Formats: sequence, C-alpha cells, structure tokens
Amino acid sequence: MAKEEKKYKRKKKKVGSYQYGSVVFSIFLALVVIGLLGMLMLFVNGLSTAVKDNFEISIFLNKNVTKNQRTRIENELTASPYLLNKEGQEAVRFKPKEDAAAEFIEETGEDFAEFLGDNPFRDALIINVSSDYQENAKLDSISDRIEAISGVFEVAYSPSILEKIEKNGTRLSLYLLVLAVVLLLIVVLLINNTIKLALFSQRFLIRSMQLVGATSGFIRKPFLSRSFMHGALAGVIAAGVLFAALQFFYDQIEGLENLQQEIYIFALLGALVVLGSLIALFSTSRAMNKYLKLSLDELY
Repeated sequence: MAKEEKKYKRKKKKVGSYQYGSVVFSIFLALVVIGLLGMLMLFVNGLSTAVKDNFEISIFLNKNVTKNQRTRIENELTASPYLLNKEGQEAVRFKPKEDAAAEFIEETGEDFAEFLGDNPFRDALIINVSSDYQENAKLDSISDRIEAISGVFEVAYSPSILEKIEKNGTRLSLYLLVLAVVLLLIVVLLINNTIKLALFSQRFLIRSMQLVGATSGFIRKPFLSRSFMHGALAGVIAAGVLFAALQFFYDQIEGLENLQQEIYIFALLGALVVLGSLIALFSTSRAMNKYLKLSLDELY
C-alpha cells in the first residue's frame, strides 16, 4: 500500500511538472552573453570618448615672449568655443621648456646640453579640444587662428590619431551591433524551443482545462505570469553575475571604471531584466497558442 502511494505521488508530480529550472538557466546564459556584448560596446565607446577627451594641441611660444604676453594668449585661448573644460584640470596648461627637456632626457637617456650647449625646446601651452571640433578641417582652421595670435611660434597636433579612432571605432561599433542583432535572434529561437519543450509536458493539462470549459485567456494567464517572473528572475541573476564580474575587473584593471559612467552600466543591467521577461513572455505565448490549437490526436 505504501509503495502504491509513493508511485502515485511520483506520477502526480510528473504530470504537473514544468521544467522551470532549465528555462531559467537557458535565459540566464543567453542574457549573460548579451550583457557581455553590451558591456563591450559601452567600453569601446567609452574608450573612444576618453581618447578624444585627452586629445591635445601643443602651442609653442616665441622665445622672447614675456609673462604678460603669455597671460594674454592664455586668456584668448580660454575664451575660445573649441576649448574642452575638464573637471579638475586647467583649461590652458603651461609647460615650460625645462620640463620638456627633462622629459626628453628621461625618455631617451641623452643629454643634449652636452653637445648643443642650449635648450632647443620652447615654452608651450597645452589645450584639450572639444570632440565637436575634432575634424581635420576644423582642426586646421583652429590651428591657423592660434598661429595668427601674436607670440605664437607653432601649433602641433596629430590628426592621424583622430582619423584612426573615428574609423576603427565606427567600424567596431557596427560589427558589434550586427553581432548583437544576430545573437538576439539566435537567443530568441533557442529560448523559444526550450519553453516549447517545457510546456510539452503540460499539453494534457491544457487540454483538460479546455474540456471543462476554461477560456483561452484563463488558461494562458498562469503560464504567462509564471513565465514572466522566471524571465525576470533569470535577468536579475544575469545582472548580478555581470555586476560582480565587473567589480572584479575594476579591482584588477586600474582605471577601467573611468571608461564608463555607472548610469549606463545600470541601464544595461536593467535592460537585461526587462529583456529576459519579454523574451520568456513572447516564447510562452507562442507555445501556448500552438498547444491550445492542437486536436486530441495531435497530443499523442
């Protein structure tokens, strides 16, 4: 008698079972991959922005420029619309020729004073240019305007770096976007098949509810609500794992956190929760429509 009760309970459990664990795990893995790709896109854009924000123009001054003339040039540059004002950093930075000479000796190990007898470097002013003006034509125009200022000897910058950043950054972002779209389609198909298999064990329960007169909306409601919660649960777990991994990499790689604002990271993690819920809801709705339309012969 006891054995019969155990068999009955086991059988009853199987009839009402639903592979929630496999569904949540499948959505979790898919969201982790999508989240990693999204973070990669954010950090690529962050790196491009950081490089642009650190783009400098060196303005070399005439050797006979006085302190008052230098102050006048600094004030004129400070009032320029193309200047990038960075928090915690002076808009126009003065670099004396002695510092330039010391840097050269440190990098090369050669003391030019031994054979030249004089410091060939010039005093310079360093400015950062706003990203809105970081185009070759605009930079050339800015360079011409600065060189026309009395007391300025020469303006130097490296436009080739900007060209490479713009070209490679745009190309990489496009590749990542295409990859994200393809990956999203694959994820939807995989999760859709996983949920179909999970609901397969519930086809007789769905049929029984139809036979007792339950409407399609009444039958769908518990399945859709549970699917929505499981998708959200998978999204929360994926967001938690990615956030923990991100904190680990922040500790391991110095300055990595400076490449991205936290608001964008949290927006991405929140989007994963919403995406997981919507994908699960969409896939469950499609699977339910299929099983609600099956005839009795097609159930076997």
